Amino acid sequence: MTDLEKYILFQKGTLPLIVSIPHGGTVKLEDIPRRENGVTGIDKGTIELGKDLITNLEQKIHKKQGITEHIYYIISKIHRSRIDLNRPAKEAYHPEAILGCKLYHLYHNKLQEYVVESIKIYGTALLLDIHGFESYKRPKGFRDVDIILGTNNLRSLFDYPIRKKDWNKNIRGRLIKNLLKLEIPIAPARSRREEYVLKGGYITQKYGAAEIKNSKSLQVEFSERIRIKNKDMRNKVLKIFIKVLYKELFENP
Repeated sequence: MTDLEKYILFQKGTLPLIVSIPHGGTVKLEDIPRRENGVTGIDKGTIELGKDLITNLEQKIHKKQGITEHIYYIISKIHRSRIDLNRPAKEAYHPEAILGCKLYHLYHNKLQEYVVESIKIYGTALLLDIHGFESYKRPKGFRDVDIILGTNNLRSLFDYPIRKKDWNKNIRGRLIKNLLKLEIPIAPARSRREEYVLKGGYITQKYGAAEIKNSKSLQVEFSERIRIKNKDMRNKVLKIFIKVLYKELFENP
């Protein structure tokens, strides 16, 4: 393990699913100056939530399939005030942050490596980019929701135009359908409409279908109620994601 790998955690997988958690870290290294612009708050609880998702999905696969599989993942332990991994490099860290530059490129090199490797081995890759948001900070006029799915209006899932009647025939639509059954408020509320908020950031766009053939990416934003405050809601949401992801890996074409 290199010194850099103390702060960027990653695991090579055996399935075409990659989990990215860029904003949950709390480590403020003195060698990395504070960023001068942009959001600097962390997405508290996303690392724990993401790890629970990975562990429970791997356990379900073992139980159902009788085999041991692993999910690819990349997780940053660095505080967002030092590096914002969901931005282009020129905006992600202080211009004098040499260590910040190295950590940034380690994270993105691993993302690129895992996506390309997954496509080469399995013919496809699904990148799940996990984030958090504070519901009380939503812009005036927007609905109060607990989950926001970002696909850049499906362009991170498909590299060709999708007919309206087919907007729900994908992982985003299946997540929406299952979450609405539990009355979990979600945006978009209907899969046959364009997303109107948080379309998906740099990671989702850079590694999605519009940029990499046979790759799909989905940004998932969880509210503080799911991540921190409501354990029952957290468990229900995790079960839905595990159910949908399992079907995506083993049942859906």
